[in-house]
Amino acid sequence: MRRVVVLVCVALLLVIAGCTQQVEQGAGGGAAPAGAGAEAKAQTPEKESPVLVLATTTSTYNSGLLDVLNAEFQKKYGVMVEVHAVGTGAALRMGKDGEVDVVLVHARTKEDKFLEEGWGINRRNVMYNDFVLVGPADDPAGVRGMSNVTEAFRKIAEARARFISRGDGSGTHTKELAIWQLAGVTPGGEWYEETGQGMGNTLRIASEKQAYTLTDRGTFLAYRGKLELEIMVEGPVRGGDPLLANPYAVIAVNPKKYPERNYELAMLYIGFLTSPEGQRLIESYKKNGEQLFYPDALVDRENYNQYLPVTIHGLYNEEGEPYTGITLPPKG
Repeated sequence: MRRVVVLVCVALLLVIAGCTQQVEQGAGGGAAPAGAGAEAKAQTPEKESPVLVLATTTSTYNSGLLDVLNAEFQKKYGVMVEVHAVGTGAALRMGKDGEVDVVLVHARTKEDKFLEEGWGINRRNVMYNDFVLVGPADDPAGVRGMSNVTEAFRKIAEARARFISRGDGSGTHTKELAIWQLAGVTPGGEWYEETGQGMGNTLRIASEKQAYTLTDRGTFLAYRGKLELEIMVEGPVRGGDPLLANPYAVIAVNPKKYPERNYELAMLYIGFLTSPEGQRLIESYKKNGEQLFYPDALVDRENYNQYLPVTIHGLYNEEGEPYTGITLPPKG
């Protein structure tokens, strides 16, 4: 009996030893133990997404539109977008200095100079809205409802009513200075203040000081619930002064100037913004039920004005009307 027990014990030890050997072999060269695969995966570096560097206006950023566009672009192409929201003047300087791949801006005269000097290529119309003159409800200069923004600016200066300017070389500031020049006014003195900041902060300061300011419609609509300001003079989107048209364009930085910039990604982004998909995203973007921007890339007839500086194609369209750079919605 004792011999049988000994034999059974020996047999059990041999079976256990054999099982242990199989597990060790599996660990060394067969199926990996539980958890080993996860550890190996964690140690393998993930492929980094390519990065497109964009300089743009504060209005596209403050309105929230850029977040929507860039999220869809990243989802579609796996490309991260590094955004520098600095205003048109600063954005074009970054392009000129080779710091970015592409710019999204809204000051045609500055864009034309950027193209003429060879810093940018392949300009495309993307969208438009308009500028509006906003001010306090009591309207101390009496400009509410005026159809001519130049006359409204002149009245503000005559009344020495407080006016807040961005003063930052942005597209909005460029438009404001052009209107003052048309009005024959050199703004300055206690009634005129420059913030040197973006549109959102400038609107906030104008609201706090109950002053007038020029703003793009999109940013104003995005911030309106936080402001004590009202629209005084309308732009062309609501049948107002055509001088307040505000077209936006996208331009790739010239790879001949800066071969290290990612021209391929820049053109991919331009293609996305001007595609039916990108244009639908722009058209459908709203704040408080109001459309902030209007798509301008897909038109019935090709607009060659968008590609070249106005010094080349002239300042008038085929019908002999002043060229604004945008396709306005039908009247009525």
